[in-house]
Amino acid sequence: MRSLVVLDQLEKSFGRMRAVDRVSLELPPGEIFGFLGANGAGKTTTIRMLCGLTRPDGGRASIAGLDVWAQRSEARKLFGYMPQKFSLYPDLSVLENLRFFAGACRVPAAEAPARIEALIERADLRAKRDALAGSLSGGMKQLLALACALVHEPKLLFLDEPTAGLDPVHRQQMWDLLYELSHGGVAVFVTTHYMDEAERCTQLGFIHRGRLLAQAPPDRLKSSFRAKLLELEVDPVMPALLRLRAESGVLGAALRSGRVRLYAPDPEALLARWTQAWPHADLRLLGHRWAEPDMEDVFTAYSQGYDALLDRA
Repeated sequence: MRSLVVLDQLEKSFGRMRAVDRVSLELPPGEIFGFLGANGAGKTTTIRMLCGLTRPDGGRASIAGLDVWAQRSEARKLFGYMPQKFSLYPDLSVLENLRFFAGACRVPAAEAPARIEALIERADLRAKRDALAGSLSGGMKQLLALACALVHEPKLLFLDEPTAGLDPVHRQQMWDLLYELSHGGVAVFVTTHYMDEAERCTQLGFIHRGRLLAQAPPDRLKSSFRAKLLELEVDPVMPALLRLRAESGVLGAALRSGRVRLYAPDPEALLARWTQAWPHADLRLLGHRWAEPDMEDVFTAYSQGYDALLDRA
């Protein structure tokens, strides 16, 4: 299947800071691509270049064969964009916002009413169609923003942290819409900080300091985590978390369900050593267990440079 979006060695710098560093990836129709990275990693800058809002310094990127900068006017007709912050008109109603964006996107006048009504239904905005956008809850605002981004029936959708701050019900509504769009062949390019949402994507990319560290389906990325994960039940747990991070042979530690999860190249050796002689007299070692890595563990390993825990082949 021919890729809808192609990035080839894409670059962008701001002064001496390289925000996007030779990023290459492809996105076919119907894919839900999750773009993960810490704040400042380069996610939003990449999206802004793809949307023709920021000029690349090097490399190239295209949407359906159209250069995202040189042919940005034509490329913009092919995608919808939903930014991090609510960017619609708060003094217009839900219906008026949709009508405005239909006009701005040059939706044929004969088709606009039916499209708008269909989007109101899909976004569950029936009861709020005449309410001012500024009066909506956070979840309803995001659903309206998504509806406005879809009014011209784009082939590609850019979503920059679309569920940030949403309650679980509205998050699920948002993802149900994304699944529906994907099934219809729309490609979705989404940034998120939620690892459970990363699991819902068909492909993931990890970006760190502007560089794409990995790109693969979620299951393949999880299988790249080759080390065992040792969890210790220790009392009191917070002092133990800080103390164990400083232990020789430990790369990092995190708190999971009241236990300390350790990132270590040889956790079995650590356990054998501590079983024989626990070094912290003021901390009680109550038990241990082995845990399966999840997406947060994989993201931590890639972003923190725990190469000893990963199989990058």
